[in-house]
Amino acid sequence: MLIDLSNAIGAYLHEVFVLKFQWWVALGYAAQIMFTMRFVVQWLASERAGKMVMPIAFWFFSIGGGSLLLLYALYIRDPVFILGQAFGNFVYLRNLYFELRDRRRSRAKPA
Repeated sequence: MLIDLSNAIGAYLHEVFVLKFQWWVALGYAAQIMFTMRFVVQWLASERAGKMVMPIAFWFFSIGGGSLLLLYALYIRDPVFILGQAFGNFVYLRNLYFELRDRRRSRAKPA
């Protein structure tokens, strides 16, 4: 029984990660890694500062990873994934706009 379950799990993993592998899956992996990096850079920046910090790199990784994931979602035709990534990208772009605007304003203020 345990051997049958192990074989079934192994066959499933082989089908999902080996047999179904294609260029679009590689793009999906790269996109997910880029999207995950946003949390890594945010975590490292916060650890260095000793408080919660949202570095601008967070938004660039969000936009890059989210855009690639949106392309992947469009390819696999998943409406839930498409809507989530499309809305997320809108939010990331808007937040980046606010961040860049505020940086420009703070540089323009006389000291």
